[in-house]
Amino acid sequence: MNRKFNVRVYGICIHNGNVLVADELIKGREITKFAGGGLEFGEGTLDCIKREFKEETGQEIEVIRHFYTTDFFVESAFKPESQVISIYYLVKFISDLSFAVKNKKFDFLQRTSDEFVFRWISLKAISENEFTFVIDKKVAEMIKTEFA
Repeated sequence: MNRKFNVRVYGICIHNGNVLVADELIKGREITKFAGGGLEFGEGTLDCIKREFKEETGQEIEVIRHFYTTDFFVESAFKPESQVISIYYLVKFISDLSFAVKNKKFDFLQRTSDEFVFRWISLKAISENEFTFVIDKKVAEMIKTEFA
């Protein structure tokens, strides 16, 4: 059996009492998660999160500090026999925000595969119920404890 690791890197961006989340349509499934994505071979985790934010928002970020790395087993929802390891960093945008943000959950333009939109969730309202994946649920509760 060929087992693999899937390393994901995410940014927790807190701005004006809100945290940035991404709503995505992946393989026909509605997903809410933190902004970020997969580590590419030959890339460090800091380079990965900076690249992901630049690709997804068009803006550069500064990494403030490491926040959390998965410390329990999670099998991939999309690739069975693959273990997910997620690394989260607190980040902030270097310049004023200039990307589109929605107010409503899953407010996609065309509902095409791999479409994503951003929205803000108030730190006062953040909960594990907002997120799809178990690791993000844990991180949401950690954010609530530390920042709300």
